Amino acid sequence: MHWRIKGVIQKLLGHAPGGAALHFHLQRRFGGLRDFRRELSVKVDDWAIMARHLRNAGVDFSRMRGFEIGTGWYPTFPFACHLAGARKITTCDLNPHLRDDLTRACVEALGHFLPVIAEASGAEPGAVVQRYQALRARILDGAGLATASGGVIDYHAPADASRTTLRDGEVDVVFSNSVLEHVPGDVVQAMYREALRILAPGGIMFHSVNCGDHYAYVDRGIHQLHYLKYSDRQWRFWDNAFLYQNRLRAHFFVDSAAQRGFEIELNTATARPERLEQLAGMSVHRQFAHVPPEQLCITSVDFIARKPAMA
Repeated sequence: MHWRIKGVIQKLLGHAPGGAALHFHLQRRFGGLRDFRRELSVKVDDWAIMARHLRNAGVDFSRMRGFEIGTGWYPTFPFACHLAGARKITTCDLNPHLRDDLTRACVEALGHFLPVIAEASGAEPGAVVQRYQALRARILDGAGLATASGGVIDYHAPADASRTTLRDGEVDVVFSNSVLEHVPGDVVQAMYREALRILAPGGIMFHSVNCGDHYAYVDRGIHQLHYLKYSDRQWRFWDNAFLYQNRLRAHFFVDSAAQRGFEIELNTATARPERLEQLAGMSVHRQFAHVPPEQLCITSVDFIARKPAMA
């Protein structure tokens, strides 16, 4: 599909009565949800990457109190954290996207990934299986997330991740996956400020940011730097309620955390040769002229930012 066609359709649905429901059904039939098992597999891979980074940073899943920004249509990350033995996972979304049918499908499919969850988190495999069996039985019996997880998972939507009801120092890890690229820059800053408040001393943020043009996933005629051709005014026409893209570059997310007072312990941002070549072959709008090519071309980053321990 041409990216402009998708943009127009989503723009119209964003203003139409019942547009959100219709957009979901289009995703199920033609979009990313068409192959649910494949999409879930990608999410589990992303979670495993996060889990290994957290363990390397000293996080013990058996004691972890986590806060997820952006639950989505089904709770892959909260489920996986629970199966790994997390003590508490609070997960929130600006809008209540969570779907009962996809939640059931998620818990069923996760049964194929238990060894991955155990290995990535360092959890005892037998304990992961036991937690899975209990979770699956309760979800399929119609229980909500809190009841099904024995009180571990706490879901909030609609909720604002920049102004939570969590107490100071209540969590050990704040995390998100492919969320911050869809949030205005000032709101990202506010989320960091709130994370600094709710994290315990020495706690960490882990964010995985996909800061490339998401229209490239549906239109093979463009690449992930494509949207840098446009000014903010021009790009506002293509932004919409279902695929808002802030176009902020990877260094913004990392540098903003450092400026807020976090200590950066992991930064995977890398200027790949093929991206530099793509950038050199296109006309970039002058508003991005101040960004060095080695930063402008980066389309993904995982990073860990630690709250300083108090003396």
